[in-house]
Amino acid sequence: MNSLKNEFLEIKIKDTGSELASIIANGKQYLWEGNPTYWGGQAPILFPFVGRFKNDEYFYQGKKYTLPQHGFYRRSNAIKLINKTANSLSYSLKSCDESLKVYPFHFEIINTYKIDKNTITIEHKVKNTGSDLLYFSIGEHPAFKCSLENPNESFENCTLEFEKTENAVIHLIENGLISNTTEPCLNNSNSIELDANSFEKDALVFKKMNSKKVSLIHKNEGKLVTLRYADFPMLGIWSKAKAPFVCIEPWLGIADSVDSDQKIENKEAIISLEKGKTFTASYSIEIHL
Repeated sequence: MNSLKNEFLEIKIKDTGSELASIIANGKQYLWEGNPTYWGGQAPILFPFVGRFKNDEYFYQGKKYTLPQHGFYRRSNAIKLINKTANSLSYSLKSCDESLKVYPFHFEIINTYKIDKNTITIEHKVKNTGSDLLYFSIGEHPAFKCSLENPNESFENCTLEFEKTENAVIHLIENGLISNTTEPCLNNSNSIELDANSFEKDALVFKKMNSKKVSLIHKNEGKLVTLRYADFPMLGIWSKAKAPFVCIEPWLGIADSVDSDQKIENKEAIISLEKGKTFTASYSIEIHL
């Protein structure tokens, strides 16, 4: 692991997946520790795709490829630390013979963590190093503790507060895919009060919202974290039954729909990047001290 520290907080980053593994401030852990009893992840970066493909397969130029949910970056041990300063860490992964077997595109992705006072900024740069269009998605999956005082307390005392009043629906999930069914979730409101049934149908998937900022609030402890995600059009909220964490997931991409034709160029919200070009997106996590 590598770490960054200032007078407000300390973060740690795993080598595998360059995954955020710890956020400590005031002697308290804000990030979920990854207990596999509930979920073994902590804050995986989702690349080169977000979510699941129909049958875990997709097609490009008539050839079939297989990839697991959320792509291969989060489990990669080929990621290299390429730059370290007093307040930043940058990691790189480049396409190789092995990646080309499951993802037939030449790329480099550079993920940078920066700390400034009580805020962590995560920046992604995706470079098209090939000669064809690069098709990809990228997303976040950070999990935050529901309580700083009671580490085993579930999310039922928490609220998600958005910056704007919303009238939004969630898109229901069917076997890991986006179904054709929606349900109202925010009706002229800016908050979701989590309860025991909040995730009984899987994640809350928002394709379109007005807000680009959301805070996780404990009813007694106040605001815990605030995420700002202006570069990300979609948002997922997820946890497990009775789990002591909530995932707040800004997405540039989404799982296949149940009626997807599985052609990568037709995938919903897919990003296409011309050769020689670089795509950049970032989001931030503010820790409330």
